[in-house]
Amino acid sequence: MTQFRPKYVTFDCYGTLTNFDMAGAARRVYGGRLSPEAMAGFIEAFRGYRLDEVLGPWKPFLEVVHNSIERSCKRIGIPFKPEDAQRIYDEVPTWGPHPDVPAGLTRVAQEIPLVILSNSMNSLIMSNVEKLGAPIHMVITAEEVGAYKPLMKGFEYMLDKLGCGPEDITHVSSSFRYDLMTAYDLGIKSKVWVNRGHEPANPYYEYTEIKDIGGLAAAVGLEPALKPA
Repeated sequence: MTQFRPKYVTFDCYGTLTNFDMAGAARRVYGGRLSPEAMAGFIEAFRGYRLDEVLGPWKPFLEVVHNSIERSCKRIGIPFKPEDAQRIYDEVPTWGPHPDVPAGLTRVAQEIPLVILSNSMNSLIMSNVEKLGAPIHMVITAEEVGAYKPLMKGFEYMLDKLGCGPEDITHVSSSFRYDLMTAYDLGIKSKVWVNRGHEPANPYYEYTEIKDIGGLAAAVGLEPALKPA
């Protein structure tokens, strides 16, 4: 494990800290209408279309969800209803953190400021942040930036707002596609991958792997690193 101690620890929120249950929300809306096989295909399509929707010009997150659901319905061959997309979107602020998050974040926040860079809306995310159970120094949303991750603009905006460079932070995420690939391309050397099972490992991107936020204190030099068994 790296023992670099950063000026700030920066985070992806949804999926990394907050239990971002888009798959569960989709099942709650469409599970009674689809076979298990079709439901699995719908969830995979929904995941892919969400990424595709954020790669262009910024749009409200409700529009990202709406378009992704509509495209998924078309692929699976079922009718699309805007109210179904609204139901899924309305679940987002109700989601709380993964169980390991409050204690793990609190330990690090005692000594290093925590910053969130999230693909969210200003009015949406604070409900999720309030549930994290630890003090957050700064929250930056895609709405504030005018761009979603994995585009570089959000990271550049965050560094400018913090008054630091890529060499001064540790960025923490459970996603390569949204966060760690971009962090790598921007020269952020200190990266932590929280292995939530969303994506396979990819050592090319030079990160420290932890199984949950409980391992973060050691990853940023606040506790002795655990030796491999």
